[in-house]
Amino acid sequence: MKKEVKIQLDEYRESIDNIDSMLVLLLAERFKVTEKVGKLKADNNLPASDKNREAEQRARLELLSSQAGIKPGFISRLLNFIIREVVNNHKKLKKNS
Repeated sequence: MKKEVKIQLDEYRESIDNIDSMLVLLLAERFKVTEKVGKLKADNNLPASDKNREAEQRARLELLSSQAGIKPGFISRLLNFIIREVVNNHKKLKKNS
């Protein structure tokens, strides 16, 4: 591999590593907030999931992702994964309340 190519590749990879770190920190912050939501729901005997809210979020994020040039459907699949985890956490909180 040419030296210039290696240098450029390393720069790109460093950027990717930084972005991945930010994604992890953002997800951690998101889960902190959704835990607060889960506790509030458990304390008030509300259901663990809110299908209307999920649909609104999915539509909003699909629009945002298409405007950002992300492949259609990717954000919905990612959001589905995140929502499943959040709802499971909310159900656990409800059991323990």
